[in-house]
Amino acid sequence: MCDRAQNAPAPGLYVIATPIGNLGDLSPRAAFTIANVDVLACEDTRTTRRLLQAGDPGPRLVSLTEHNTEARIPQLLEAAKTGAVGIVSEAGTPAIADPGSRVVAAAHDAGLPVFSLPGPSAVMAAVAASGFDGSDVHFLGFLPRKAGAAGSRLRTAAATAATLVALESPNRLSDTLMVVAQSLQDPVVVVSREISKVHEEHVRGPATELAERYLSARGECVIVIQSPPAASSDAEDIGEYMAEMRRAGAKRSQAAVEAARRFRCTRDEAYSLWE
Repeated sequence: MCDRAQNAPAPGLYVIATPIGNLGDLSPRAAFTIANVDVLACEDTRTTRRLLQAGDPGPRLVSLTEHNTEARIPQLLEAAKTGAVGIVSEAGTPAIADPGSRVVAAAHDAGLPVFSLPGPSAVMAAVAASGFDGSDVHFLGFLPRKAGAAGSRLRTAAATAATLVALESPNRLSDTLMVVAQSLQDPVVVVSREISKVHEEHVRGPATELAERYLSARGECVIVIQSPPAASSDAEDIGEYMAEMRRAGAKRSQAAVEAARRFRCTRDEAYSLWE
């Protein structure tokens, strides 16, 4: 057991990543910090108690949900002035797609120290296992429940030519994949499920095919979308843009990247029009 008095974390806010399915993914540093902060804000106190070692008194646990975040913020900031306050989510890295981000923002505004303990992330694990380009990723969180709003958001995001990532519950997975198919010309996607668990899988294919496959699914899911190419832009327009960038003093490689985003062409195509 750690010597709490001698090794207690310094005052401030600690954003702590926790396992998304396999307890073996909890880092020693995260385990120590969870056990030794003064207050630990969590979505579900029952889940978080499993991370505490038996016999360790541990921190004071307080719930932090979408419904009570605004009321909790002043309490947590006050505690962080003189003690260590941790934030964990139900699983994975907090403050990414949960109310913890508002606490972190408030801590910055109050001038309090913020510490990040990196670790498991379903989003990054899914991107890494997708085989898609991970250099430009657009995270969408949970898409709107209404198909029209979800489709609009997808089309707007796809215009960036980035790899898109969305979270989804198992009971809505098939419907969401159909919205993806209808909105983005049936792109190739990867569905990641049960990451780090016994039945982990990453299945790749057209969105329509995976919508049929996952009419019934279990476990929280991540959808990684390879944005389909838009209709080819006129080479003359791309060439003019590249010429403008050249006159402005831009490097050829950077101009090609910007042109690919603007016209949704390939970087190689834009690069070849530098003349």
